[in-house]
Amino acid sequence: MRVTPSRANSQEQPVNSEGSERTQDTAGRLADGGRTDAATEAFVTHRNLLFTVAYEMLGSAADAEDVLQETWLRWAGVDLGTVRDRRAYLVRITTRQALSRLRTLGRRKESYVGSWLPEPLLTAPDVAEDVELADSVSMAMLLVLETLTPTERAVFVLREVFDLGYDEIAEAVEKTPAAVRQIAHRARTRVAARRPRGVVSPAQTREALDAFQRAVGTGDLQGLLDILAPDVVLLGDGGGIKQAVPRPVVGADKVARLLAAGLGRVAGAPSLRRAQVNGHPALIFHLDGALDTVVAVRVDDGLITGLYAVRNPEKLSHMHRETALRR
Repeated sequence: MRVTPSRANSQEQPVNSEGSERTQDTAGRLADGGRTDAATEAFVTHRNLLFTVAYEMLGSAADAEDVLQETWLRWAGVDLGTVRDRRAYLVRITTRQALSRLRTLGRRKESYVGSWLPEPLLTAPDVAEDVELADSVSMAMLLVLETLTPTERAVFVLREVFDLGYDEIAEAVEKTPAAVRQIAHRARTRVAARRPRGVVSPAQTREALDAFQRAVGTGDLQGLLDILAPDVVLLGDGGGIKQAVPRPVVGADKVARLLAAGLGRVAGAPSLRRAQVNGHPALIFHLDGALDTVVAVRVDDGLITGLYAVRNPEKLSHMHRETALRR
């Protein structure tokens, strides 16, 4: 029996998404047409790792799926006899494709309506258990990575998250190892200046979310002021499709009053529930039973310092099934 990406091994299940199915269908056709089972099996084995690499570089699950489709098409034509390390080779292809798409995304974001936020993922519990992985895919960290150049982002992700050697990274980004070391140092410095102030435990995030959810649910303005940091920032992404704040709202008083006033105007039957989003607890807002908004948070010193509200329906397709991420 041939192994295709639709028959993942027991250790690593493929990501559930339309893009995943597209990649699997393509791989299946090529495998059935005579490709070796070894090529397909290698792709399946590392698929979730490759998706994670692409997603961390792009902040978009849809674009990450397209990168995997391109990766498979290139991998399918490789002579496996020349490949010493299949995992490294696949990561290299994925990185190059993601870099190309990242530059295109940069141009698209320039014309994006309102604030651009990463595409949220409903993640499995094991993502939260890997603290470093959860930190690297958090909405707050993905926004920090947006401040890097495409090459800096690729080098940072491959080195700091996936612990690849400088020689491997150099091949992936087509730079010398010496240049990669310099890029890695520069990227680490830039990230350190912007990343969350410290590692926050899931319990601390849950406590902050509990207080926030109670205040929002009861319209308690003082409760909101108590849990929001003085310099809290609210970002909303409607993509020009749904109404959202057009620019960042800064300050506890402004954010609390905006939230209280906005919720007071909501018609229908709203509800808030908890979910694991990008490896961290987050709130999912439903209106009349339909998914309306995903609210991720950044917590520092027990207070909410960032609120990221994604309303763009084109970015919510991965909130209906869990996505498997791997390092």
